[in-house]
Amino acid sequence: GYAQWLAGLGVTCFVLRYRLGTAGYRHPVMLHDAARALRTVRALARKEGLDPARVGIMGSSAGGHLATTLLTHFDAGSPDHADAVERESSRPDVGILCYPVITFSDAFTHAGSKQNLLGPTPPADLVHLLSNETQVTAQTPPCFIWHTAADAAVPVENALLFASALRRAGVPFALHVFEHGAHGLGLPAAGKGAPAWDTVCADWLRSRRFC
Repeated sequence: GYAQWLAGLGVTCFVLRYRLGTAGYRHPVMLHDAARALRTVRALARKEGLDPARVGIMGSSAGGHLATTLLTHFDAGSPDHADAVERESSRPDVGILCYPVITFSDAFTHAGSKQNLLGPTPPADLVHLLSNETQVTAQTPPCFIWHTAADAAVPVENALLFASALRRAGVPFALHVFEHGAHGLGLPAAGKGAPAWDTVCADWLRSRRFC
């Protein structure tokens, strides 16, 4: 889906199958998987003579939470590491977030995602650490975010909170909230009712010289 769409725009894509909470894994295993994947792509780009400063991350729903976790919990890499991949930064250059889970505050969180990632009784400091709207800084990468106001599974406040945090930190972003549409729509297709977010996202990627 997403990878084919991005490839059609001329963007090279890799799909990450990361370890899931439903399989018994907990944070920070998923973050380690995402960070390693991004470092690997950056190392491959450097090896192939491509631009290592144009590597992004994309995620939907719970995958959007993982994406925002890397967008706010990246590191610069280990310059003296024996593994060349581990020398690379894990900071994405952009993020694309589709109806993402962002916060773990009780008012607006998706309870299933929270429990899958952190377990049934996580400590308050971990809940705060992984409520990613609280972790945005001026170093957080630019983001494209879309959501629907009618989403009954992951409240639109997740997108609004993250966009507000980006705004306060001075980070460039595009936010599109569509009136209609259920959770998990993915790409627009006949009969699905997904809004035309892909068109505005493609324009945003072009404006940032990603395609």
